[in-house]
Amino acid sequence: MAALAASRHDAALAQEMLATCDRSAPVARARQLAMYLAHVALGLTQSQVAEGFRRDRRTVAHACLRIEERREVPAFDGDV
Repeated sequence: MAALAASRHDAALAQEMLATCDRSAPVARARQLAMYLAHVALGLTQSQVAEGFRRDRRTVAHACLRIEERREVPAFDGDV
């Protein structure tokens, strides 16, 4: 039962991250991190990431820049 609830939560978060309208700051930060990881860890181009997230490539570039800046904080970098 807990796995089903977690699965529904993950699906809901994924839907929020793909939503085209602005959402809460925590969702925006999660989306930025997901974009960054898709670009850096998976090796997708920023254009490919933008298409997958239904965003403009400049939005992905901005997200990557924000995450790179936050990685200067050791605790955040350790989490990434």
